[in-house]
Amino acid sequence: MIQALGAIALWATLAALSTRVTAVPPFLLTGIALLLGALVGAGAFRHKPPPAAALALGIYGLFGFHFFLFLALRLAPPVEANLVNYLWPLLIVVLAPVIVPGIAWSTRHGFAALMGFGGAALLITAGASQLGQGQALGYAFAVASAVIWSTYSLATRRFHHFPTGYVAWFCLVSGLLALACHAIFEPVHVPTQAEWPYIAALGVGPMGFAFYLWDRALKRGDPRTIGNLAYLTPLLSTLLLVLFGGGQLTAVSLAAMALILGGAILGGRPAAR
Repeated sequence: MIQALGAIALWATLAALSTRVTAVPPFLLTGIALLLGALVGAGAFRHKPPPAAALALGIYGLFGFHFFLFLALRLAPPVEANLVNYLWPLLIVVLAPVIVPGIAWSTRHGFAALMGFGGAALLITAGASQLGQGQALGYAFAVASAVIWSTYSLATRRFHHFPTGYVAWFCLVSGLLALACHAIFEPVHVPTQAEWPYIAALGVGPMGFAFYLWDRALKRGDPRTIGNLAYLTPLLSTLLLVLFGGGQLTAVSLAAMALILGGAILGGRPAAR
């Protein structure tokens, strides 16, 4: 579980870092960050590229996830879109018995995932003045993003023979596709000197090392347990935002954190297969 917790800790820094580069269009930010993430595993480029099946899986996961999430954020309010997108840890728990051989349904893991999602719902919607104002298509894109990331994550376990080094190729191609989307959908933007350190931190951390750690974690650990632990991401993200002056803790957020921690503890013990 160390690799999963490492990925979760890095993803928790995403919001705090992103607040420093809000002027950078999202597809441009994603494209540059993913290309930097590819450099994290640059040693893989000395070997043959992954077979078509592996590359398709990686593009489906890394590019598909971000593409549909950004479309959702365009059409639905960010709070609701983010909440719907956080169905992915719950989907990992629910779909693991369907996709991964040898994994059985566990009531305890399912209940823990519901606790985590409940806590994430409280945490994400706390302080939102309006809910339910987005277009249905935006929510559909958020669901698609969640489905893509959960099924990609489980597929990495199913195709455990694919080396983690392939993630560098996934980042490279997905980053180039994101830059193409920037050219099509977004105004031209040249990052400033002040923005580059934060972009670099995003590329090396939450959009670099995190993907490699996540791949290793899913190939070695119980996906049901990892799915439950994933709800620590919004909790840690909120704490970091508070620490850096980007928010404040309330009674609701504390209750949400208690639910998330309870779910993580309940689902953190491997269940019998």
